[in-house]
Amino acid sequence: MLLYVVTYDIPCDRRRKKVSDLLEGYGQRVQYSVFECVLTTNKYWELRQRLRKKVKKDEDSVRFYPLSGHTLPKVEVWGGLPVVQIPGSVIV
Repeated sequence: MLLYVVTYDIPCDRRRKKVSDLLEGYGQRVQYSVFECVLTTNKYWELRQRLRKKVKKDEDSVRFYPLSGHTLPKVEVWGGLPVVQIPGSVIV
């Protein structure tokens, strides 16, 4: 699993609402158009496919920034919610 910071800039209110509603099912909103999503590879590709149906590439902008366990501790947060943590592995 990786933490993805997903940002968007969508001028159309209707499309922007659909994108934000979709992203709320995958992660935590940390700013108006920024989400932190902890995703498996399959969930990442699923999200991309679902977003692709809602976004117009000639008008909208969506960006995915992957953060690994190596870079995650280097994230600085000033105010707001803490960074979403990647769940550790469980040994049974």
